[in-house]
Amino acid sequence: MPSAPPTPSPARTTGKVWRFLTRDLAYRFYRHGMGMNHYLKRRLGPPAIGLMIVIVITAGAAMGNADQAVFQVFSLACSLVGVALFSLPFRRVKLEAVRDVPAHATAGQRLTYHVTLHNRRKKPLRRFQLMETPPDPRPGLQQFLDSREPGEEQRNIFDRSLAWYRWNWLCETRLLFEGGKSAPVDRLKPGPGGSVALTLTPRRRGLIRMNDLRVLLPDSLGIFRRCVKVPAPPAMLAVLPRRYPLPRFELPGSARFQPGGEATARHSGSTGEFTGLRDYEPGDPLRLIHWPTWARTGKPVVKELEDTFFPRHGLILDTFPAAGDDDLFEDAVSVAASFIVAVDASESLIDLMFIAGHERVVTAGQGIARAETLLEVLAGVESAEHEDYDSLAKLVMRHAEDLAGCLCVFASWSPSRAKLLQRLQRAGIETAALVICRESPGAVPRTHFIRSSELAGDLMKLPRRL
Repeated sequence: MPSAPPTPSPARTTGKVWRFLTRDLAYRFYRHGMGMNHYLKRRLGPPAIGLMIVIVITAGAAMGNADQAVFQVFSLACSLVGVALFSLPFRRVKLEAVRDVPAHATAGQRLTYHVTLHNRRKKPLRRFQLMETPPDPRPGLQQFLDSREPGEEQRNIFDRSLAWYRWNWLCETRLLFEGGKSAPVDRLKPGPGGSVALTLTPRRRGLIRMNDLRVLLPDSLGIFRRCVKVPAPPAMLAVLPRRYPLPRFELPGSARFQPGGEATARHSGSTGEFTGLRDYEPGDPLRLIHWPTWARTGKPVVKELEDTFFPRHGLILDTFPAAGDDDLFEDAVSVAASFIVAVDASESLIDLMFIAGHERVVTAGQGIARAETLLEVLAGVESAEHEDYDSLAKLVMRHAEDLAGCLCVFASWSPSRAKLLQRLQRAGIETAALVICRESPGAVPRTHFIRSSELAGDLMKLPRRL
């Protein structure tokens, strides 16, 4: 007779309930506190904070002390705050704006774009700043409860219960960009035509939706600021992955396409040297017609060009990071982007292959698409929920006849990844692998381990022949 499942002890149940209630209350406190801090930071400048500190100090010093100087400083500080607050409602604005955002940005690199303003008031607008507000980085309750900060298990029980460091870590990782402020503008004349430059630094790859543009209007004393939202059509900014410099290298299978070798890549079109003339046949492109000969002979004649073949390389991205290896996955995306940029797209074709919910194959290179197409795909790629190296192997095998070789970029190392490499190599596909890891597990043939802490340095140490 099967035994009944063990009943959880009251102490353990009480502990779980206590931790849930503690973190639930902590989440609400952190969320509202961060919202209030964001609200005040946009409206209080350094002079306002300094005056508040002076008021608090002088108020404490004035208790039981009849020193006239203390009362004078207290009165002066309160008067300045009162005048600033009184003049703040008189700062009015009526603006419309249009963002001129570039098509791409790169994570970690500063971006400057311009905003065209239309002042609909009859008076010039003086002394203001524009500010682009990033999307709200605060996580949801369930994400806050389910997430684990790296190294959280090493913290003391107090820090683990309140999860303050977890909250900070989540907000930092979810913040899409830093900055977003313009330099102070002294004067904007009435009507259209004004342009203001804003500078921001994207923190991570992906799409950034810009739909919260604000104008900051300081009071007459420059103590407080009024924050008003500016009507502007939303804009989308595609942030490409980080790229790293690479040494000179040869991808797997490159030697097959040296002079005298056998070209097995898919034909890219007749773009070679001129070899002669022949009669026109239905279906020949008009750009190949030799018009002078047609005019002389009266018959349509086309140019014959030497067929040109280009090597076709497969770039396989591992989208199956283990739990806690999301940072390694981001590094793997950056490494893949670095190789896409470094490969001469005018002399080869690149097939980017990965599994993200479904099979994806995106090709760029000579006569098909630019490398930016692959970078845009990498900007939005997400990790898969479940590991499925069998489907990834089948995807590569279906394109094996077209490929000169494959470069695999793995997020960490595991037996299933080693099995994938062995399967591709047994199928006759020349394959090499780059493994992003925290510590190198050892030497593996045609496998290069890149430490995430020394990513740029280890990439520059790669051999010429991968």
